[in-house]
Amino acid sequence: MDLIQAHGVAMTEFDRRVRQVAPDQWSLGTPCREWSVRDLVGHLVYEQLWAPELLAGCTAEQVGDRFDHDNLGDDPLVSWVVAAAAAREAWLGPFALAKPVTVSSGKLDAEEYCWQMTTDLAVHAWDLARSIGADERIDPDLASTVLNYVERSIGEWSGSPMFDSPVPVPPDADDQTRLIGLLGRKP
Repeated sequence: MDLIQAHGVAMTEFDRRVRQVAPDQWSLGTPCREWSVRDLVGHLVYEQLWAPELLAGCTAEQVGDRFDHDNLGDDPLVSWVVAAAAAREAWLGPFALAKPVTVSSGKLDAEEYCWQMTTDLAVHAWDLARSIGADERIDPDLASTVLNYVERSIGEWSGSPMFDSPVPVPPDADDQTRLIGLLGRKP
């Protein structure tokens, strides 16, 4: 599975879970400590809002604090759908992966940025499913593709607040279980 395809599948996986959130589930806790379901979806909406701006060549300074507020409003599902559609359209644009992006920490290859976004979508789809009692299985090809990326990158993330320490999983665990465990979640 190539990166753009993986991104689309990951977005679909997260979208499917957001559409299953019942009105009384927005305040439930998630595997992401200190985040409710609403916080988790808000995090992903925030990320999606940034993508079109960065892929268009804007810097973090130019975007400023434009998205530093509650981006979900009264209808979190609609906020997600609008932000996700704009982000996906930006990723499907010509040469989107060939452009460098400027994030708060400096320049980053758009391909690396897309891998990070894809990973976040896939793993948070699992988090959201776990929180609301939905099907936790993500697409097996997506799990394998993202696991390959994470295994190559995990050393760079060591000590960062992005993920908890890896959780041991059985040696014969499937790719999804290995991915979830590697990113500090208890499968």
